[in-house]
Formats: sequence, C-alpha cells, structure tokens
Amino acid sequence: MESDQKMKLYLAMLSLQFCFAGFHIVSRTALNMGVSKVVFPVYRNIIALLLLSPFAYFLEKKKRPPLTFGLLVQLFFLALCGITANQGFYLLGLYYASPTFASAIQNSVPAITFAMAAALRLEQVNILKRDGVAKVLGTITSVGGATIITLYKGPPLLHYQATQPLGSPDEEAAFFSTSTKMGHWTLGCLYLLGNCFAWSAWLVLQGPVLRKYPARLSLTSITCFFGVIQFLAIAAFVERETDHWKIQSGGELLIILYAGIVASGISFSLQTWCIDKGGPLFVAVFQPVQTVLVAIMASLILGDQLYSGGMIGAILIMMGLYAVLWGKSKEKSNENEEVKGSTLTRPLINEESQGRDPVVVVEC
Repeated sequence: MESDQKMKLYLAMLSLQFCFAGFHIVSRTALNMGVSKVVFPVYRNIIALLLLSPFAYFLEKKKRPPLTFGLLVQLFFLALCGITANQGFYLLGLYYASPTFASAIQNSVPAITFAMAAALRLEQVNILKRDGVAKVLGTITSVGGATIITLYKGPPLLHYQATQPLGSPDEEAAFFSTSTKMGHWTLGCLYLLGNCFAWSAWLVLQGPVLRKYPARLSLTSITCFFGVIQFLAIAAFVERETDHWKIQSGGELLIILYAGIVASGISFSLQTWCIDKGGPLFVAVFQPVQTVLVAIMASLILGDQLYSGGMIGAILIMMGLYAVLWGKSKEKSNENEEVKGSTLTRPLINEESQGRDPVVVVEC
C-alpha cells in the first residue's frame, strides 16, 4: 500500500472514530434533555433510510437480486437484532451508565462475535495451534473485562466526591442512595452487554444473508425500514403521548440529525470504504481509539467520572480484542501460505487424450 493511500486510510479511520465517539456523547445529551428512548431511534432510522435509499436504488439497480418472502423474513429478524435490539439496549444502558463505559464494553463485540460464530460452526477453532489458543483466551479475557465493568465500579480516578461524615443523621439515607445508584449502574452495564450480544448476532447473521442478497446498500435500507416499523410498534405501547414525539428545541433537532446523518449515513459509508481498502481486521484494531476519545470528550463535555473498575475492565477487553485479532490474522496468514505452497508445488496432470502425450501444467 502506497504511503498516500495509507495516510488517507488512517485519516479516514480517525474520522470514523470521531464520528462514533460523537454519537456516544450526543446520545447521552439527548437522554439528559429528556428525549424518549423510543422516539430517538425512530427519527434516527427514518433519517438514515431517507439518506441511504436513493443511493441504494440507483447504484445497485443492476446487481440487486429479487426479494422473496423467505428473504424478507430473514431481513426482518436481521433488523430485530441489528437495529431494534442493538439500539434499544444501547440507549437503555447509556441511560444508567456512561458513554465511556458504553464504548469500552463495545470493544468486546469482536470476541463475542467469534464465540457465536464458533458455536454455530461458522468459525473454525484449533486449540492445538497458537492462533486458536489466542482466539479462545482473547474471548475469555474480553468477557472477563466486561464482567468486571458490570459488577465492580471501583473508586473514582479523577477526583473524590465528598461523602457524609460517619455517624451523621443522613448516613443511612446516603447508604441506600449509593446502593440504588450502584444497582442502576449494574443494570446499565447489563443492557450494554445486551447491546453487544445483539450487535454480534447481527454480524454473524449478516454473512449468510449477504450471500443471498449481496446488494449492501439495499440490504441496509431494507433493514432500516424494518427497524422503523419495529420501533413504531414498540412506541404504540410505550410512547402514546404526542408531546414525547415533538422536537422541543433546536438542540434536540441537531442531535437527531447528527444521529441520522453522521452516525448512520456518513459513518456507514466511511466504514464500508475503510473495510474495502484496509480490510475488516484493520478497522477492528482502531476500535479502542474510540474508547479513549469518548473518555476525553465525556469528561470535558459531560463531566463524567472515570472509575477504576471500568478502566481495569476496559484494559482487559482491549487485551482480549487484540488477542482475537492476532489469532485471526495468524490463521489467515497460515491459510494463505498453505494455499500458495500447494498451488506452486502440486502439478495438474491431464491424462492422455485422443492419443496425445500427457501434459503437465504447474499453477503459478
């Protein structure tokens, strides 16, 4: 890869991480403003659908296969995992936790995806080789890190808040208040783990569907459409008050536009380009950069606190992430070497045909 192309790819990846990091911040800001956790994704996916549909229609007109009923059912369940459960669990988790730990837990998605793919026998695991051991240990380490974030908050790292003096009249009330907050924090982390599992399931299920329907933009547009329908069905039971659907201020409008245009439309296109130029492994390696950016932005903009338990868990998740990615890279390298060696050394012999001598062909 030429140096100019590498530089463009690095800049694109950093821009992508800024886009996603910004989405964590604006989502938390929207929740702080009181924007509904159901209305927000409805508007976001409507904007993304309006943005992607024209490109999907015109750019993939010739290669888009016909839709069958069975394929529509698969796309419906793909939307249920990748949009409805994914975004719903994320917003619920973000409401109780923080953007920093939401981003940190999401680093476990590659490991969870590998575990799901291995369970469904879509991913081969050979524990007798180093790459297989690295993938298994990396998965265990990532899940362990996510568990620590969920169960252990730990003391704050930046500053310590004043506490009630021992023996004060409000000591018991302060204790129960702290216990309630810790319960909410654990609940938020559990929701975020649900977000990771839904995201991983979407990645695993997407492979078989893409083989049947290789038009990526069209697939994403149809998935967004089903996501809107599913969220509207949920809203019919949860958000019946019309006031919750009204955009109350210019700030809310900007946040919704950012979520739909930047976090969905631009980020999707940019990520697709980066995967095409650098490969999925290269894109996944940059995921921890997002966590660092979110931690800085959340601290400066939202005044979020960093806790030791979250940092320990985040470090373990990142170590597990890189172990899984190293194992995948090593496995791919070994496969390429085996294929190259077999094609260079194995002669293809055509038997005598029509009285001619055998012909020996060596593949190069």
